[in-house]
Amino acid sequence: MRLVRIERRGASQWGQVEGDTIHLTRGMGGERTGETVPLEGTQLLAPAEPTKLVCVGRNYLDHIRELGNLLPDNSLPTEPGIFLKGPNALAEPGGTVEYPGWTQNFHFEGELALVIGQRARHLKPDAALSAVLGYTCGLDLTARDLQKTDLQWFRAKAADRFCPLGPWIETDLDPTDLRVVTRVNGETRQDGRTSHMIFDVVQILTYVTRFVTLEPGDVVLTGTPEGVGPLQRGDTVEVEVEGVGTLVTHIGGEGQRPVHTGG
Repeated sequence: MRLVRIERRGASQWGQVEGDTIHLTRGMGGERTGETVPLEGTQLLAPAEPTKLVCVGRNYLDHIRELGNLLPDNSLPTEPGIFLKGPNALAEPGGTVEYPGWTQNFHFEGELALVIGQRARHLKPDAALSAVLGYTCGLDLTARDLQKTDLQWFRAKAADRFCPLGPWIETDLDPTDLRVVTRVNGETRQDGRTSHMIFDVVQILTYVTRFVTLEPGDVVLTGTPEGVGPLQRGDTVEVEVEGVGTLVTHIGGEGQRPVHTGG
């Protein structure tokens, strides 16, 4: 099932997608109201209403290598590296994120994202996935130059609209081995699989909920494959997660190039 959050009559509303039709619901994953709207032409919003976004950094070995972050003995991390974004970081699918004037090295990182469906604390491995409502595409935008100077990556990772999400939540999906592809202006820049993650979805959830209670609507980003790189004003970024769909984000700013919509 695909769940969407849309803008309707100046407010947000949830729905279920069937074909070209959105069946409106009472809240995220709730019962249908009986009303419908066409999918085409409807403004989609980020499919989550989180209290927080929990992000995993450096969760693919090749990404660790490309950034030169291997441990001195070349060993793998023994626990996930966690950082936070606030709800202010969310941006809608198909929207435009302005290139920040305060960074000279603005990077894309395409990821599988989880949306939590029930309150979760101290999850056990055999029950961890039951806390997940579904899966979507995430774009972890990063001011790479400021990442080196921020104490907690506050500006570098958590600025306004630094986390486009969407286009919807897919509830019927096995996250074990999904292809994650990022394209910039139609050119493939990242092409990885979730089976290559150092810490899988279950390990991430059990680890995070040892310390933090996840609430319904919270988002967990699972890390990015190798191939990250800089964006330019006018670029179009597509993050495609197998079984979910494609999240499209335009990078705005002065001197924009013509937008390439991609496939």
